[in-house]
Amino acid sequence: MKKVLYILICCFLSTSVHAGLNVFACEPEWVALASELGGDKLNIYQATSALQDPHHIDARPSLIAKMRHADLVVCTGAGLEVGWLPLVIRQSANDKVLEGQPGHFAAAMQVERLDIPQNVDRSMGDVHPEGNPHVQLDPVRMLKIANALTQRLSQIDPANAAWYQQRHEVFKNKWQTAITYWEAKAKPLKGQAVAVYHKDWVYLFAWLGMQSVATLEPKAGIAPSAGYLAQLKQELAQYPASMVIYASYQNGNAARWLSDEMHIPLVELPFTVGGNAQAKDLFTLFDDTLQRMLKAQESKK
Repeated sequence: MKKVLYILICCFLSTSVHAGLNVFACEPEWVALASELGGDKLNIYQATSALQDPHHIDARPSLIAKMRHADLVVCTGAGLEVGWLPLVIRQSANDKVLEGQPGHFAAAMQVERLDIPQNVDRSMGDVHPEGNPHVQLDPVRMLKIANALTQRLSQIDPANAAWYQQRHEVFKNKWQTAITYWEAKAKPLKGQAVAVYHKDWVYLFAWLGMQSVATLEPKAGIAPSAGYLAQLKQELAQYPASMVIYASYQNGNAARWLSDEMHIPLVELPFTVGGNAQAKDLFTLFDDTLQRMLKAQESKK
């Protein structure tokens, strides 16, 4: 009898230790943000890694199994996960996380989006009708998203609302201090013209006052051909770029070729948390991103 009672107590304690809101986070940046706001009140599952293209993910059975038990889905939205997330949610039969429910949080939809196309058709490539989804690369927008996510956590888990609000206040103060530091550090980047592999960097450039003068993809999501790259080289001879940027999850061969041909620095950026060894959280993501671009700019002098 004592042995049975002991086992029951252990099971209860084990369940209590792991109790908390189950969060299904689509991308690493939302894992990082949810961790900042929720701490040990959240059990967070990361659906993709920093070295995967978030546009193209397989709707694996393991994702469906995790979605089935989710209390909250935190994803980018704006069409980024359209190829896999709706299927995962549908197959999970979890009504709590359907789009439009409190358990479904689309980060990009909490802020103003850039590059919203007037018209969209398949000939344009991988274009997002609701605008560019890569909002995590603007720390000012991230602050607004953090506020919205705090409110959503408090709505779903009112018993811990004070906890979420307190952690949000701490994060907000640290983040605002960091933004001031980053903006001062990044002043030499203002006005810099750059070439990019994919239009990942719209929000980062808008925040820093940089401009993209060339995109290596002829259409969004379409790999460049040798002929297209040769044409791009001619165009950049007239409108020079100070560096070529690509994300760590992308194939860098085309960017490397252009960098070599144009004799301009090649910059691999982490794009999200975990994109390289230095980008361990949201703060170091921006630290490392700015450091790499500033180093490339210095090398041109």
